[in-house]
Amino acid sequence: MEKDNYKYYQRIKDLREDSDLKQETVAGLLDMFQSSYQRYESGKLELPMHCFIKLAKFYNVSLDYLAGLTNDKEKKW
Repeated sequence: MEKDNYKYYQRIKDLREDSDLKQETVAGLLDMFQSSYQRYESGKLELPMHCFIKLAKFYNVSLDYLAGLTNDKEKKW
């Protein structure tokens, strides 16, 4: 797995765990099965952009932070 992708996958897992949420809860937010979400979080599938946007809004972080492009959580939009 590429280094940049690792940040992205690790970031969505860390945000979920920091919020004390189960994969099932986040999967429900994204309108998918837990098994599908687990594949995104483990890096087996690439998360679609509409899911990135939902997660950024849900966790109240910037898309850049969620993607691992910055360590600044503040939204710029």
